[in-house]
Amino acid sequence: MPKSPPAKPDLRLVPGDAEIYDLMRTPETTSERVRRLQLEARALAVEQVEALEKVLLEAARLAREIADGGDAYPVGARELASRLHADLPAKAETLKAIVGRSL
Repeated sequence: MPKSPPAKPDLRLVPGDAEIYDLMRTPETTSERVRRLQLEARALAVEQVEALEKVLLEAARLAREIADGGDAYPVGARELASRLHADLPAKAETLKAIVGRSL
């Protein structure tokens, strides 16, 4: 009887961000799951507020360019951009302080 070649092992790559369930751990209770999900939601909220802060600072930078752009921009646009340039960094700092207090 001829020998058949050994079967190849079933090897699969698992992405690095894949969750691995610890089989030795007891299942989460409902309250533990709620607590974990609330922590995740707070972390995502902080990330989103930080993203808004970055966008506000970028908008302030663009507003400064427009405000300093001279006659290429309409007077009303330059005035509004000048006020935005003055206001937006303070708003971003306020957001940063609020997030800092909530942690």
